[in-house]
Amino acid sequence: MTTNSKSSNGPLMIIGILFFVFGFITWVNSVLIAFFKDAFQLNNFDSLLVTFAFFISYFVMAIPSSWVLAKTGFKRGMSLGLLSMAIGTLLFIPAAKMANYPMFLFGLFVIGTGLALLQTASNPYVTILGPSESAAKRISVMGICNKVAGILSQFIFGGLFLSNGLVGNEKLNTVITPYGIMTVILIALAIWVWFSSLPEVEAEEIKQENDSVKDSVWSYPNLVLGLVAFFLYVGVEVIAGDTIINYGVSQGFDKDVAKIFTTYTLYGMLAGYIVGILFIPKYLSQQKALNYSAILGIVFSIGTIFFTGFTSVLCLALLGLANALMWPALWPLAIQGLGKFTKLGSALIIMMISGGALLPLLYGKIADQIGDTQKAYMIMIPCYIFIYFYATIGHKKSSW
Repeated sequence: MTTNSKSSNGPLMIIGILFFVFGFITWVNSVLIAFFKDAFQLNNFDSLLVTFAFFISYFVMAIPSSWVLAKTGFKRGMSLGLLSMAIGTLLFIPAAKMANYPMFLFGLFVIGTGLALLQTASNPYVTILGPSESAAKRISVMGICNKVAGILSQFIFGGLFLSNGLVGNEKLNTVITPYGIMTVILIALAIWVWFSSLPEVEAEEIKQENDSVKDSVWSYPNLVLGLVAFFLYVGVEVIAGDTIINYGVSQGFDKDVAKIFTTYTLYGMLAGYIVGILFIPKYLSQQKALNYSAILGIVFSIGTIFFTGFTSVLCLALLGLANALMWPALWPLAIQGLGKFTKLGSALIIMMISGGALLPLLYGKIADQIGDTQKAYMIMIPCYIFIYFYATIGHKKSSW
């Protein structure tokens, strides 16, 4: 059921709105890290439990999401994902009233659970709603919706949470109204999607390659090495985007200035998407794009570590440009030739989003141990080196 361009416009608008929601809620984490660190007087490691609670849900929910969608269908599954997110945002209200950091973290886990279900259900629509040869452009447009929402979330929530001089419980109470509004919006979206014109996606419409002769998903080096690359990529992307506000403060910037630094990362990612739309595949193959992205990641990581002040912050933000094309470039290389294991391989890739849960925690632990948030960024360099290895050599391996 590949729909024609005219009939797919309405459904694509709905999916675009959902990708906007993904971005708005995901990228507000960078503000929350700085907000909770100040409100609860946390160290780097404890403040980065925000990313752990949020992204570990993808590891937990990747495979269960496919079971849920098999029972409910994709459209209703998306509605359930939105309702789960609404429960998570609602939990912020009692958490604020009780000044309970673990409850905030549980709320973030529930939000992440809903997002995992929502993304598992919505991504196939981007491919199916239109000609397959233009799917890459639709993916890039959805990415732009995601990042524009992320930029808006920085200005809105950064202004609400990081600009006032409140402390303690009074500071925490500032989350009540915006998260109450988000809860209402998510419930309204869930109802809208449930009764929307989105066509139901049949399992057979998500095409796979010819059946494989191998008897285990682990027999594919391109997938196994690709899983490692995905884990590392998501980890460095989250480190770059979610630690930059606190890093800016550590470099001497006022919090009112540093609160918008994540937008620089997102502008970099937007630039990367535009490059992808204009140059791939006509002038630049996805594999080459991944090569260059990994090299840029190494260069900007080194710049972050060895420069100071705004130049260092800018290098960290420019990792957004380096990271932008990694997801769409890694995906086809990792699932190449999986045949009957394509769906399982895809679920395993979604589980690797947990890199955004664990690598930022490692960064925070190192920063606390050595007392230097700048040198702790050294952990990103081997991550990008491995991604470069995968882009040049690892994805070509067909056997162990």
